[in-house]
Amino acid sequence: MIVYTLKTCDTCRKALKWLDDEEIAYTNHDVRADGLDEATVRNVVTALGAEKAVNKRSTTWRGLSDEQKQGLTDDSAMALILANPTLMKRPVFDRAGHYLAGFDAKVQGALKAG
Repeated sequence: MIVYTLKTCDTCRKALKWLDDEEIAYTNHDVRADGLDEATVRNVVTALGAEKAVNKRSTTWRGLSDEQKQGLTDDSAMALILANPTLMKRPVFDRAGHYLAGFDAKVQGALKAG
């Protein structure tokens, strides 16, 4: 499993600690330090949808123009995330092409179930 995180994100740190505590194997991919490629972004946006793939609570989102924020489509979400990797919702869990975003009880249950 690959976990897409941001080093400075509290939720990401909690998720990684939880995975360690649960002894669930993963590879951490920091979106800022390691970047994101087009195929990964396409897979995430296609699996989750534009609205769920973009972190609208981020400082980066708030800094975008109104034009960039309006009418979010899969294509515009992909372009925004490629240009600003920190816009991707975090953490994102990639389990062999099955994607989960965020870190709530539902995600934890799915991760435990394998």
